[in-house]
Order: sequence, then structure tokens, then C-alpha cells
Amino acid sequence: MTIHNIDFRIYYEDTDAGGVVYHARYLAFAERARTEAIRSEGMSAMDLLNDYGLLFVVRNATLDYRRPLRLDDVFTVRTRLRAQAAATCHLVQDFLKDGELCVHTDVRLACIRAEDGRPARFPPSWRALLARLEE
Repeated sequence: MTIHNIDFRIYYEDTDAGGVVYHARYLAFAERARTEAIRSEGMSAMDLLNDYGLLFVVRNATLDYRRPLRLDDVFTVRTRLRAQAAATCHLVQDFLKDGELCVHTDVRLACIRAEDGRPARFPPSWRALLARLEE
């Protein structure tokens, strides 16, 4: 089991006029953290496409804001797998600053065929990769 952690810093481009992180930026940070979590396990999303003709797509994402992040803050995104099925997975990602929860995200990804967008099962090697991120 691996829980993936990655640190980021908030830059001016991430904030609104008051220096608080703009809500949509959390989705971008979550995407980067998921990409790096998969990469840390030895593969990339491009490998899924090139080797199998498959893609990850976000099926559903919810964010629960607890405490704002602000300009120049350094924070950690913790990514872990909650569950997986044949063609979907459920990840949770927490944004932490100084150990305190700022934002909790609940993300459901689907695996689809690039050629037609239809659902497809994760290949066994990808199921194993995702399982390594399980809580």
C-alpha cells in the first residue's frame, strides 16, 4: 500500500483578487497529484493510451472546502485509492497545510477506449498499479 503525497506552492496565478486560491484551481492541483501518483508507481497516463488505446476520464468530482489556501502557501496533496471496479476507480485526495485539512476531494475515474469513448476494463497491470494506492 502506498499513499502518495506531493507538495505544491500557491502562486499568484492560482488566486483570486484577494489572494485566496480560486476554486477551480483545486481541480488542477488534484489532477497533477493523480498524474504524479500514477507516475510514482512506474507508469504514466500516456502508457495507458499508447499500450492499450485507453484513457482515464473524470466521471465525477466533489470538493469539500474546509480552510482556504492562500498566495505563497505550501501544501500537500495526499492521494489514495478508496475502491476500484472493472472500469472505474474511486480516489480521495486531501489538501493539507501544516497537517490541517483544507480541502477534501472525492474523484471517480472511468477507463474508456480512446477510439469511441466507450467504457473499457482496466488492463491487469493497471489494476495492480491502482491497488498499490489503496488505503
